[in-house]
Amino acid sequence: MYRIGSGAGFSGDRIDAAQPVVEAIAATGEGGAIIFETIGERTLALGQIAKRRDPKAGYEPLLEQFLPPILKTCVENRIVIVGNFGCANPRAAADTIRAMAEAQGFAGARIAVVEGDDLVGRVDISATERWEGDRHLPAPSGDVIAVNAYIGARPIAEAIRAGAQVVVTGRVADPALALGPLVAHFGWDWNDLDLLAAGTLAGHLLECGSQVSGGFFADPGYKDVPDPANIGFPIAEVEADGTFVLTKAEGTGGCVDTRTVKEQLLYEIHDPAAYLTPDVTLDLTEVEVVAVGRDRVRVTGARGHAAPTTLKATVGYYGDWLGEAEISYAGPNALQRARLAVSIMRDRLAKRALDVASRADVIGTTSVFDDDSGTLFEGFRGENDGDYRVRFAFGGEAGAVEAAVQEVNALYCCGPAGGGGVRQSVRPRVRTVSHLVPRSLVSVSHSFIGETS
Repeated sequence: MYRIGSGAGFSGDRIDAAQPVVEAIAATGEGGAIIFETIGERTLALGQIAKRRDPKAGYEPLLEQFLPPILKTCVENRIVIVGNFGCANPRAAADTIRAMAEAQGFAGARIAVVEGDDLVGRVDISATERWEGDRHLPAPSGDVIAVNAYIGARPIAEAIRAGAQVVVTGRVADPALALGPLVAHFGWDWNDLDLLAAGTLAGHLLECGSQVSGGFFADPGYKDVPDPANIGFPIAEVEADGTFVLTKAEGTGGCVDTRTVKEQLLYEIHDPAAYLTPDVTLDLTEVEVVAVGRDRVRVTGARGHAAPTTLKATVGYYGDWLGEAEISYAGPNALQRARLAVSIMRDRLAKRALDVASRADVIGTTSVFDDDSGTLFEGFRGENDGDYRVRFAFGGEAGAVEAAVQEVNALYCCGPAGGGGVRQSVRPRVRTVSHLVPRSLVSVSHSFIGETS
């Protein structure tokens, strides 16, 4: 059996979640791995922007809080750390981790960097096919910030086989973070598609951290989750044949049951018969999920087919500017006062001829489900008395957006009675579009920080 735990499911996740996971794996005395998944579609573009400002930046901002509490335990107990917390600057992240290790008395810790996902200057995006999920989006007009391919598990496995105690990556397919350690440990053949599919499925269930152990799940009275403030992140206990049990550390909150596992199983799955990854096409149609104890769910039945001939690559572009501003109305007739604020803003944008895309939502009505036209809000017939927050959003050039935001601030005195609590911000936007690139353009490798070949 080989145990893999999750330490983070996104950039900005809980910084203390990994410690109970590592302690549980260490207590077995059998080693294992812990993965950190901290990259989203826009994270890489933001990382590249940070790197341009400071060559030593561009990696996961919480790295120096995620790792120090667990690094010593992992090194001493043969628990490999694998994370895409390198983001746009894996080498800088690895240097930071080496400094952490030295400070804790592990100057000789072996830290590997996986590279090859960064395709800036190596691919003509205009000559590639856009990923089908993004084909409906308008063509970006700004300059390219980042182009990163989703690479697979092979370089991670090779690094671990070469003795890596920490593996730092940039953009890899999320499940590859777990598949790499599994291939390295069990010696699975890269042509055994069913085993690759099983490892990919384990990685898919782990990749979002607590989503499979009760996070993003609770609905009081319908789906109750115990002690969510101390939710335990998941651990997969994987056998050599690819079957595995999902669980979590004893004494932690949350829950692992067939409902949480099924929800995460189908998370971001476009086609259950063909979930495309760089290593294998995962077929979920025969997967079985069975509870085998408290907070223990066995998962079997993954099937694998040939990997796709192309790799998905996310392209980040500079976009326009986004302005947001909010104001509250409460008490008798508050909804009508909120409606009036929206009407005033529409007239003011027209009067000043501000060239911005705009949207207004009255939170507490239909804001989550409405479109930019406000169709549902126009037909909403709710309680006039209450507590409502009006959110305005504007997109366009910086000057026009700043002027629109200022108009919301003017509602303090120039708007309906009782408005208050204005909050406002203006910031640049990043757009992302995914393309399919030939595998021949992507050359991946691993190397060890501070070591010569």
